[in-house]
Amino acid sequence: KSNLFLLFLFCFALPWQCFRALCCKGPPPPRPEYDLVCIGLSGSGKTSLLSQLCSESPENIVSTTGFSIKAVPFQNAILNVKELGGADNIRKYWSRYYQGSQGVIFVLDSASSEDDLETARNELHSALQHPQLCTLPFLILANHQDKPAARSVQEV
Repeated sequence: KSNLFLLFLFCFALPWQCFRALCCKGPPPPRPEYDLVCIGLSGSGKTSLLSQLCSESPENIVSTTGFSIKAVPFQNAILNVKELGGADNIRKYWSRYYQGSQGVIFVLDSASSEDDLETARNELHSALQHPQLCTLPFLILANHQDKPAARSVQEV
């Protein structure tokens, strides 16, 4: 009887377990998701950046009025990015959308006028001091580096 059991074990049970272990793992574990807020003045390139990260066509990009949310997939995580419009009349409402954020992307136009750069600096400082954002990681992206008037990182 023990020989029959060993024969069964080696011929059927072990190969079945090996097959299940190699082929039937089930769905991969879910990727962690992180909620980010993306802010910056109008025309800084927030929408273009997110479209690029989502592999969307760069054609027909329209400036965001209000806000939009995009899920940006990466191999090990998904970033749910809430992009807030950067027009003068919208910026005063940014703080209403900060709750639940786990990080901040601040996009600025490195080729903008001195006045716009000063406005961007003030908005960045305001965001850095906001109670819901002050402890979060910030990514400051100096966009439009391909333009002739672009400032270097040191100048920004």
